Amino acid sequence: MTNTKTKSAPKGQQNVKSHKDGYYSRIVPKAFSQARNDIAMWKAAIRQAMLIDYPKRIKLQILYKDIILDSLLTSQIENRKMQTVGSAFTLKDSNGNVNEEVTDFLKSSRFFYDLVQCMLDSVYYGTTVVELNSNSNGLQVLMLPRRNIMPEKGILVLDELDVEGIDYRTIREYGTWLLEFGNSSDFGLLNKAIPQVLFKRFAQSCWSELCEIYGIPPRVMKTNTQDPVMLSRAEQMMRDMGAASWFIIDETETFDFAKGTNTGGDVYNNLIHLCNNEMSLLISGALIGQDTKNGNESKETVSIGMYHNLVNSDKRMVEGYFNSIVLPALFRIGLIPDGLTFEYLPQEDIALLWGMTKDALQYLEVDPVWIKSKFGIEVTGLKKSQGQATLSFFD
Repeated sequence: MTNTKTKSAPKGQQNVKSHKDGYYSRIVPKAFSQARNDIAMWKAAIRQAMLIDYPKRIKLQILYKDIILDSLLTSQIENRKMQTVGSAFTLKDSNGNVNEEVTDFLKSSRFFYDLVQCMLDSVYYGTTVVELNSNSNGLQVLMLPRRNIMPEKGILVLDELDVEGIDYRTIREYGTWLLEFGNSSDFGLLNKAIPQVLFKRFAQSCWSELCEIYGIPPRVMKTNTQDPVMLSRAEQMMRDMGAASWFIIDETETFDFAKGTNTGGDVYNNLIHLCNNEMSLLISGALIGQDTKNGNESKETVSIGMYHNLVNSDKRMVEGYFNSIVLPALFRIGLIPDGLTFEYLPQEDIALLWGMTKDALQYLEVDPVWIKSKFGIEVTGLKKSQGQATLSFFD
């Protein structure tokens, strides 16, 4: 992850330290082949990641990069992440006062959103280690390849095939320029999604073959295969008759198609539907807007409530990482003052709040300025038909 030029640091924090050409530029890039994956490869990847001496996650991360191509899995992850990335936040000092200058600085900085993305990615991919680079273009967030990280040992290998590397948790850059997010023993949620994606792909592949058989059945032609002229004529005829597969047999030979289960693809559709549901339960905690056959409003309300609980959990996690890791690092770098606390603003149910406001108007005085800022309603005064009993609303 990189960024463009960011807004200058807040006043009083202009002596920003510089750090460039760190460990990220020393890592040897590696290519990998995109082969067809199966459950056996997943089991092999787990065994490699659970080795005692040199636990590596190379195969596991390759699988993650492959399964994330699934459209449903990607949409579920991005929808949950964007709920946190797009939420409003503030930074407060020790007295509980909002520091508007630093808050605006982070809101306008690309590196802030890159850091949030890396924190959230640790939930799905496992341990994430990032390196901060400070140069004339501002602060950059560079994510170290997870294939080069052995989080159980705290080792960074510059070449993923090496067995020995840098103990990154003991170097002086750790905690300032090198930041780590996630649990070192956790493989991430994508590890649990691998079988669902693989089974789904298998069902889609079989279903597509079934569609080909039903849509364009193969053609059979009988002729005297001992006569070269007749055989050549038969081949030319079959080529000219379309794109369906074909074969030629002798007049004395017979060929029969095996009779399989007479299905229109329901078995594949059910397997795909099951895999989609399992991925939704894994990422969102519920099926939201997908079960059109058995869905109803009450179930959707409960599902959305469970989904919001997961999003709130992500926010609490991000707040913890910022307050314990990121803000102290940014202070040591010289970007922000010391003693600030990061927190997300609580989300409000505008419809419920408006109903409560309308009920309160009958008995209490409500500030019209607050109504305008909260609901966007321009209040200019009372209607002439309104009695004096509600005049206190505008006093």
